[in-house]
Amino acid sequence: MKHLEGKVAVVTGASRGIGAAIAQRLAKDGASVVVNYRGQKELAESVVQGIRDAGGQAVAIQADVADPEQLSRLFREAEEAYGRLDVLVNNAGVAEFAPIEEITLEHVDRMFSVNVGGVLLAAREAVGRFGEAGGRIINIGSVVADTPPPASSAYSASKAAVGVITKTLAAELGPRGVTVNAVAPGPVETDMLSSSGLAEMSEMMVARTPLGRLGRPEDVAGVVAFLASGDAGWVTGQVVNAAGGFTL
Repeated sequence: MKHLEGKVAVVTGASRGIGAAIAQRLAKDGASVVVNYRGQKELAESVVQGIRDAGGQAVAIQADVADPEQLSRLFREAEEAYGRLDVLVNNAGVAEFAPIEEITLEHVDRMFSVNVGGVLLAAREAVGRFGEAGGRIINIGSVVADTPPPASSAYSASKAAVGVITKTLAAELGPRGVTVNAVAPGPVETDMLSSSGLAEMSEMMVARTPLGRLGRPEDVAGVVAFLASGDAGWVTGQVVNAAGGFTL
């Protein structure tokens, strides 16, 4: 069944990894998808082509979510392409780890401008474009908000902020028919995990996960698809761990 038939979804940071899997799953469920990317045009276009080859609808739109003007353009072009907006998935994020001796204001700004500022500004853009029936905002957080590893002060704090934003906006936007939830992945096999310097800890992560493996992007995408669907119409203000039990 295509639970999202006739819906339009914007997925930020969707050129690879979890974002790409989310875009593909929402399209599979019937949504017309805007694949946002910052700099990797070829990857984004590949995601779009894969969706179209599978019979879905998608367009790629470049924008840096940390730049308010670019973000505004993203939503204008999305509206021009499909005429409406029903779902926003705030997936774009950066992960950079540093011990306290190496923390700089630039490092903190990088984490918060995208991981926090991008979420708030994208939500602001989306809310003004949702129809009378309301909409869905789904933020991608992380289990590091509750189980932060060493040298992750700024990153973990930014993801903890995503949880607070989710609950605040759920209370604020509920009267308008907008649900706001977050998905908090555990360790997932992506380029971001590899580039973060945590890949060498994979064995420890698997050992801590009751289901006995690292997550896959598709594991997270399935939870997002549920929260975007009509079946989740009575769910709001929640942070759903998609971590295979990693935080138990």
